[in-house]
Amino acid sequence: MRAIKTALFVLCTLPFLGMVMAAFGIAGLSLGANPVEALIHEAGLWGLRLLLLTLAVTPLRRLSGWNWLIRLRRMLGLFAFFYVFVHFLSYAVIDQRLALGPIVEDIIERPFITIGMAGLLLLLPLAVTSTNAMMRRLGRRWQQLHRAIYPIAILGVWHFWWQVKEDIREPLIYAAILAFLLGFRLWTRQRRRVAHAVQVRSASAAGLERAMSDLRASPAPRK
Repeated sequence: MRAIKTALFVLCTLPFLGMVMAAFGIAGLSLGANPVEALIHEAGLWGLRLLLLTLAVTPLRRLSGWNWLIRLRRMLGLFAFFYVFVHFLSYAVIDQRLALGPIVEDIIERPFITIGMAGLLLLLPLAVTSTNAMMRRLGRRWQQLHRAIYPIAILGVWHFWWQVKEDIREPLIYAAILAFLLGFRLWTRQRRRVAHAVQVRSASAAGLERAMSDLRASPAPRK
């Protein structure tokens, strides 16, 4: 597991290293004619990809039976936050040069930025509470808090969709993947509810049958 986590850490770091190398023109890499826009787009895209990979861990674990996959989910989630934060910093620091007025104006007046900022703000407490100490401290509330990843993923795909002006094929692919991941969870939850209802009915029927059997076996009252 340590080797797998190390390999995953390296793989998750490679896109960021590629962006840094392209920004400085190392090894012939380049961000193109509009490097700031390319950097913002690339960081946001990797944040969304890793967010969907985080959501994909549970379905993959259930379909494959590889329970060890669950131990990779935290790292994937933290890297998703990292790239989303780099996405925001590239916009706020490099593009807007930390000009608070234009940033606030964009958040208010440009809907896709409003949605993206909402997703980032929801993602922040999930990243902060990803330690074992916070899991123990929050207890059952930790799981409830981290269910926010579902609306965060929806906001992320929505942000990407509204950002694209003409060709929506790529955001449509991400939307389809997200729909499958969320649909799989709804399907498995419904199956568990049906199975639980069947168990309850079976237990009730068995209890009633035992009661009737005891009643029949009991001696008749004397007249």
